[in-house]
Amino acid sequence: MLAVTPLDTMIDGQGRPYFLWDCDLTLAQFRTALDSADETVQAYMVGKLMRQAKPDDVFVFVQARTIRRLWPKLLPYLGHTRPFWTWIFEQWEASGRGWQ
Repeated sequence: MLAVTPLDTMIDGQGRPYFLWDCDLTLAQFRTALDSADETVQAYMVGKLMRQAKPDDVFVFVQARTIRRLWPKLLPYLGHTRPFWTWIFEQWEASGRGWQ
């Protein structure tokens, strides 16, 4: 079970999510960028999400299979969280759960 941040505490008074502290995007603008047809834009935004949000909150916005599809393009954007995310998905694969 995920411990997701409630929407009312996830965003500030201007509609900006806590994990986008370093840029001025609303949650709606962020969602639009996640749906971009450009995989480079998608990878950048998903990487930012994975790097700056609580892990449980990541799965509110993106499915594991999307992360898998973007994985090679995401790696440069994961920063210090790269070992964590690599470990998580290795554990899922080892358990037979995979990148569902």
